[in-house]
Amino acid sequence: MVADEPQFLELSAVPCRRLAYRLAGAERDADIGLIWLAGFLSDMESTKGLALAAWAEERGIPMLRFDYSGHGLSAGDLKQAVIGDWLDEACAMLELLLAKMPRAIAVGSSMGGWIALLLARRLAKERALSRLAGLVLVAPAWDMTERLIFERMNDDAKATLARDGVYYEPSLYGDPYPITKRLIEEGRNHLTGAAQLALDLPVRILQGMRDPDVPWRHALALVERLSSTDVELTLVKDGDHRLSREQDLSRLQSTVAALVAQARAAHSAST
Repeated sequence: MVADEPQFLELSAVPCRRLAYRLAGAERDADIGLIWLAGFLSDMESTKGLALAAWAEERGIPMLRFDYSGHGLSAGDLKQAVIGDWLDEACAMLELLLAKMPRAIAVGSSMGGWIALLLARRLAKERALSRLAGLVLVAPAWDMTERLIFERMNDDAKATLARDGVYYEPSLYGDPYPITKRLIEEGRNHLTGAAQLALDLPVRILQGMRDPDVPWRHALALVERLSSTDVELTLVKDGDHRLSREQDLSRLQSTVAALVAQARAAHSAST
């Protein structure tokens, strides 16, 4: 069974940032683990996160899930949080996982896909990218704050954002969600833009072609920006943004399984 009780990590540099997480299977002598990076306004109890956690536990693969600040069980105010905060939190959680095993695969959904890419880019700059055995990205919303939010806003929405500091974006999935001026402006510090992502690691992308939030051509543009030659994009013709149907979850699990097997085979061949 997936662990029921969450644990908490206090980020010492920011006392109010108390992050909830669940880490299952770390007591095993594992060679590789998974870290789940949820999307904007999602959390570690999402359908995909739970399905992947159950799958990993059945196969003895450690997995860490967590809630960003302002999300789920973690402390913090969503209206004060920005991409840089969530990236720092993802880095802290990855360190927590890698303290128990040598390598991890980052699995990110929507905004979590962008966070996974930023995480890999940071590790590459630190000459530590080998600690990641690969990325699995589901509808990756890279450069989300600019390309998928701000550039899509009409003039009235942009005026509201400039005047009030927050705009409530209508959602297909529930109540309108807050987009803050702070989120947009700070997000510009993390944009890929037209630059190439120099990430020498396997990347697997799952993308629905009926996704109204992250168009499939956005995923294709990411493929073009990745320097790695080991990149695979799977387009699901009738898939939506969430990709949470039974067949979608099975596809996610099999994609992760194949990448775990590839990482283990590569490690065995090098030792």
